[in-house]
Amino acid sequence: MTAIPLQAKAVAAQRWDAIDVARGIAIVAMVVYHFSWDLSFLKLIATDIVAVPAWRWFARCIAGSFLFLAGVGLFLAHAQGLRRKPFLRRLAKIGGAALLITAATYLAFPESFIFFGILHCIAVSSILALPFLRLRASVVLISAILCLVAPWILTDPAFDRPWLDWLGLGATDPVTNDYVPIFPWFGLVLGGIALAKIALPHAETLRLARWRAKDRFSRFLVWAGRKSLPIYLIHQIVLLGALYGVLQLTGPNPMAEARPFLAQCEASCLEQNGQAGTCRALCSCVADELRRTDLWRKVLADAVPPEDQTRISRMAQQCLRGKEP
Repeated sequence: MTAIPLQAKAVAAQRWDAIDVARGIAIVAMVVYHFSWDLSFLKLIATDIVAVPAWRWFARCIAGSFLFLAGVGLFLAHAQGLRRKPFLRRLAKIGGAALLITAATYLAFPESFIFFGILHCIAVSSILALPFLRLRASVVLISAILCLVAPWILTDPAFDRPWLDWLGLGATDPVTNDYVPIFPWFGLVLGGIALAKIALPHAETLRLARWRAKDRFSRFLVWAGRKSLPIYLIHQIVLLGALYGVLQLTGPNPMAEARPFLAQCEASCLEQNGQAGTCRALCSCVADELRRTDLWRKVLADAVPPEDQTRISRMAQQCLRGKEP
């Protein structure tokens, strides 16, 4: 067990503005990501956020920061010993919110509802982390590394069972809108605990603990960090509601609306032609021609009758002739 001075233990239990600021930054980043995701989901922008690697890594960094800060906060809150009532109260809030998210997303997205997202992971990780609060920082750090590399070592189709999906060791990821399994993500919680254990005895850490937000922006981040759970629960309702209203006024982005047709068209073209550039140009041309006709709505609804297929074929032939040298 790591020896921590009494003064450091006393400071640890206090509310740290610096940690609230860090959590507030993560909350702001999360709102930015979800705002962009909603724009893409409602087809208000042409970019498919889910298909862009940079956006996926942005989302992972946000989730990782929440879990890392959860580990830091968990150790600091119980540096003088486990405080059962505050721990159980916090666990009940997070666990209850996680169940609420599962129920709400099951009603909204039954095919991809959230069964083990960020809140589920924080709740379960908080319980799993309890023994590590009393271990040496080196042991906790080694355990964190093992958790982070586990998916590359232990992944096996045997774990592809619905009741084991929360582990994250299956060969395929389940279909869900937010998936934060124990492996590797619990490693970041342990990493936060290890860092807090290492840093707490140092004077610089104690000065950081006493820092107080004074300017308006940092005070806003402190507020956001302290209200992170309610912000998480309501922000998507507000964003989706507002953007759905915008959608009724502007309609979908033409390129985003055409994305499913273009993907199917290009895949079919590549099977016959094999030239990506030619297929991309051809399908864009066909989509432009279809927009000028009554067929476009039928294409978007995937309800083109056989007699209209001939018209689409003629458009494709005209576009192909136009693209030929």
